[in-house]
Amino acid sequence: MTEQFPSPVHHDDIITRHLCMAADVEKYSRLDTPVQEAVQADLVRVLEEAAVLSGLDRTDWHRQPQGDQEFAVLPLETPEPMVLGGFVRNLAVRLGERNANTAESGRMRLRLAIDFGVARTAALGHSGPAPVSVARYLNAPQLKQVLEGMESTDLALIVSDRVYQDVVRLRGEGQSLDPRRYLRVHVSQKEFSGYGWIHVPEHAPEELEPLVEEPPSGTEAPVTAPAPTHVVKRNKGGVFHFGSGDAARRINKKP
Repeated sequence: MTEQFPSPVHHDDIITRHLCMAADVEKYSRLDTPVQEAVQADLVRVLEEAAVLSGLDRTDWHRQPQGDQEFAVLPLETPEPMVLGGFVRNLAVRLGERNANTAESGRMRLRLAIDFGVARTAALGHSGPAPVSVARYLNAPQLKQVLEGMESTDLALIVSDRVYQDVVRLRGEGQSLDPRRYLRVHVSQKEFSGYGWIHVPEHAPEELEPLVEEPPSGTEAPVTAPAPTHVVKRNKGGVFHFGSGDAARRINKKP
């Protein structure tokens, strides 16, 4: 007898928009199996702790674990400013506390992407434009470059232009959101193209800009040139230090 599985229920007459979020662990595939298992457990734990500290209930989130990554569709009534404000700040703190007691080789660093739009439950997870756009933002080269280049941080966030304009630009209703601390980038991934805004807690956009700069049109980035171990870029606002080769290669030096 063939086992019958129920088909997903589609409500074509109801369009619901949700806040969608994805968190991904940097360089997870380089870890051995026992460390991967520990990192997965710690990822769930820090997300849970950040939610509790922010007054959010993760038991109501529709979560879709994917090994080194978790995608979640949040309930309709979720306060968006609370997610972008308190949750992001608390997540950065919990990551820092976790990594302070961990060897550098076991350090856990996250990319976080957030968008708002149509998302529905499907047979293998979720369908709709919002889950797709969150995946594209999460894998944006600029976000990866920022996290790789800024060794002093454990969290890099990107939000869609829609979320930035509707929530961040209006300063988040008491959540102390500062639109001046976000850097706009253009994301082009597969068939997706749109603007996103990158934010790294405790860091200004001026520190992120050298990490996302593209080489001038018609020029090629050097492939074999050695990367400096320490580069200093001076701006009007102060002195910014970059120890990453990626950052160093993107700084236009004066002769």
